[in-house]
Amino acid sequence: MSKKEAPLHHLQNYLPAGTYEAVLNYLRQYKVHLTITKQRKSILGDYRHETPGRNHRISVNGNLNVYSFLITLIHELAHLLTFERYGHRVPAHGREWKLIYSGLLKQFLDNKIFPVEIETELILSLKNPAASSCAEEGLIRVLKKFDSTMPGLCFVEEIAFRALFRTADGRVYQKGEKLRKRFKCIDIKTDKVYLFSPVHEVNTV
Repeated sequence: MSKKEAPLHHLQNYLPAGTYEAVLNYLRQYKVHLTITKQRKSILGDYRHETPGRNHRISVNGNLNVYSFLITLIHELAHLLTFERYGHRVPAHGREWKLIYSGLLKQFLDNKIFPVEIETELILSLKNPAASSCAEEGLIRVLKKFDSTMPGLCFVEEIAFRALFRTADGRVYQKGEKLRKRFKCIDIKTDKVYLFSPVHEVNTV
């Protein structure tokens, strides 16, 4: 995976206005080695705790809009602070991490950094943060509004019933009925059935 170190004075290009100094203080205080990566499909960010001779390391996908970037960075900083306090003694996304993440997020919410629709979803998530912002469908929907538009790209829930769509790996599916929270879709080539999240991003065919 190609990565590049983020010069701290360039970091503000990835963040919402008014957040650079607050983020910079955390990075400097905990001597964080921050890298910005190309798009990763399975994760938006990553944290690796410090080891002898190596600082705390955080990576964040560089293709995210500024609000998604900040939320992801806060998520990873919460992992850092949880490790500083508890080491390996608590679950990665357990009660301790949730409390620390909520506290960090509230600092930015109090400063009215986010647009109203994002702020509303984040306030809802404070009650029980998900292990990944990718898991919070309401938040994904509102954050998507601030992405650069990609022709043909949409959510599975926006595809018409029985219409075809293509995933990032090039496979083509036919959308079927919704089963509880996910859509039943058929791989056109193998005839196998797969379940898709409503907010899984795909290309129209």
